[in-house]
Amino acid sequence: MPRTISMPVSIVYFIISIIINSLGNVLTLVTSAKVFPHFLGSAYWTAAETNLSIAIHWDLFWTFVLVGIIIIILNAILIGKWDWGRAVGNLIFMIPFSWLVQVFYDLFTQIIRLPDAHTPLLIMVYVLVNFMGVALIGIAISIYQRVNLVLHPNDDLMQILRFKYFKGNATKAMWASYIPPTIVEIIAFLITHQIEYYGIGTIFAFLFQGSITGVADRLVFPRLKHQGISTTPAKSESMVAKDIDTDKQKATKDRNGKRK
Repeated sequence: MPRTISMPVSIVYFIISIIINSLGNVLTLVTSAKVFPHFLGSAYWTAAETNLSIAIHWDLFWTFVLVGIIIIILNAILIGKWDWGRAVGNLIFMIPFSWLVQVFYDLFTQIIRLPDAHTPLLIMVYVLVNFMGVALIGIAISIYQRVNLVLHPNDDLMQILRFKYFKGNATKAMWASYIPPTIVEIIAFLITHQIEYYGIGTIFAFLFQGSITGVADRLVFPRLKHQGISTTPAKSESMVAKDIDTDKQKATKDRNGKRK
């Protein structure tokens, strides 16, 4: 798929998406910490990587880097080639993202200072905000996957699965992309024999984040189309777009046939 928007416009979309993504992640974290017992949980990847950091006694930052590098290698295997530009882009993504997460976390813990939830009403509000955080993550993924400048390794994995293996289906690709963090969590559990940071927010993300991303593709900045998709070696890069276009043409013919 060729690029149809300019670089300045792409950068603006990317900045918007990374801000939304950071805010969404922080909302899941701070709301989970304010509800007792901690039944809300965080996003699926975050929960798995946090448990791994506890198991191997590493700082969260370095655990994220370790898992990110592993996923970069996995992505290269799935594509069938090593792309230094793609790999470096994955690493570059982590820097502003991590910084913005810290900014929003400080905002909600040091300046706004959300109260602990001791009433059913406030608990319900935090549950809804937690779900909203998951939705914001899905929306952000939709935007910066369509822009496709640089991606987080985890999101790049979902992008590859979506267009190479699932013909554009965001929901199936999201579920398949949860296989690596599930393996990470199993490894952590075998070491510590405990599971932390999982809850109804994690379940909500597991079930609906992919669908939210697919819906956001149509409703959030609908004129923004997927840019420069490359999920196969150079000689066959256009096959993914052709497959999707063929599916759309078949679906259109079927609908027209039924109307007649």
